[in-house]
Amino acid sequence: MEKFVIHGPVKLTGEVEISGAKNAAVAIIPAAILAQGKCVVENVPNISDVGLLCRMLQDMGARVRFLTNTTVEIDTTYLTNPVVPYELARHMRASYYFLGALLGRCSEASVSMPGGCCFGVRPIDQHIKGFEAMGAKVSIDGGMINARCDTLFGAHIYFDVVSVGATINVMLAAVRAKGITILENAAKEPHIVDLANFLNSMGADIRGAGTDVIKIHGVDMLHGTTYSIVPDQIEAGTYMVAAAATGGDVLIRNVIPKHLESITEKLEKSGALVVEYDDAVRVTRKGPVEKINLKTMPHPGFPTDMQPQMTAMLTIANGASIVTEGVWDNRFRYVDELRRLGAQISVDGKVAVVQGVPKLTGAPVKATDLRAGAAMIIAGLIAEGKTEIEDIYHIERGYEDIVGKLNRLGADIRRVSIPDSPLVQAL
Repeated sequence: MEKFVIHGPVKLTGEVEISGAKNAAVAIIPAAILAQGKCVVENVPNISDVGLLCRMLQDMGARVRFLTNTTVEIDTTYLTNPVVPYELARHMRASYYFLGALLGRCSEASVSMPGGCCFGVRPIDQHIKGFEAMGAKVSIDGGMINARCDTLFGAHIYFDVVSVGATINVMLAAVRAKGITILENAAKEPHIVDLANFLNSMGADIRGAGTDVIKIHGVDMLHGTTYSIVPDQIEAGTYMVAAAATGGDVLIRNVIPKHLESITEKLEKSGALVVEYDDAVRVTRKGPVEKINLKTMPHPGFPTDMQPQMTAMLTIANGASIVTEGVWDNRFRYVDELRRLGAQISVDGKVAVVQGVPKLTGAPVKATDLRAGAAMIIAGLIAEGKTEIEDIYHIERGYEDIVGKLNRLGADIRRVSIPDSPLVQAL
């Protein structure tokens, strides 16, 4: 087992390069199944979730090879197995994107129920609603989601709730359906736009991505393509918050500033200074962290995936901040870990009251999920003394070379191996 060890406090300074968007990559890689030919995907983040998806493709018969650390070639010419291996798929939620892609290509698919981060119920009813509206029959048996159809037909689908996963999955199936599919109340996140652009570069006809109404004209065939993934909005936001929390001065390169507007707004209200350039932002903070009120919302609102990181910073703010989670249930599971460091946070359902304290003190904590793990790192950077973070596999699902990037900004963070407990060794 391995953990991160951080010695703080520290002020982050320097420049950091943002990797390709995790949330776009985990949709685009399964989407390559729909192509007749090779797809070359550039600016792929070097993270464990990407590795898992590539192994799933290989197990289904695809040929996958990395041309560089951030460029992958996917050839699905010989893909014949529409079943995603259970042992791989159960570890990540995004594996369910193979449902839509396989339905579009093979007219059948079997994928395990989604895994990934454990905060709140993540229903797939809206995915199933979309598939069934297009003519598929869907069943759940033994933890596997099975979908089958003779022919997919375009349909008018209204999502009862805004769902990124359902929007992506139904879009993947619809690009090869006969006729026109209209998705209403669709999610508008940047990675949905990126997926639509990728599919359109393969010959799809998708219009309206980034709005709440998406129209998809089905086509008979999609060809291979070369495509570069957009920068990661959440990785960029994480380093922005880390810079502000530590009172540092960091230039964050390879970003799309418009994607970061909601994060920038809250950071500025908390006392940070954010300067935007064409493809970079600079974050500094001279005075104290100020209390703010924050509510997560679907895009273009404040992203739920940035809520734990912001909460970590607010633990040292002047006064009491109110953080409301407007997307997921039970996303405050990590709060107990921040309390180990001396944070004063009370939680009532989807609302957390964060009473700022003069300082945090290092202690052993764990990453309860991907973004909570990033919050533990930020807390460790501002805490006095040594902070040890366990269960770091969560963090490495979504952050490329986070130890290297932080150390280049002046952090003192190391990845160390720790022996298994006697009980684990006995097993």
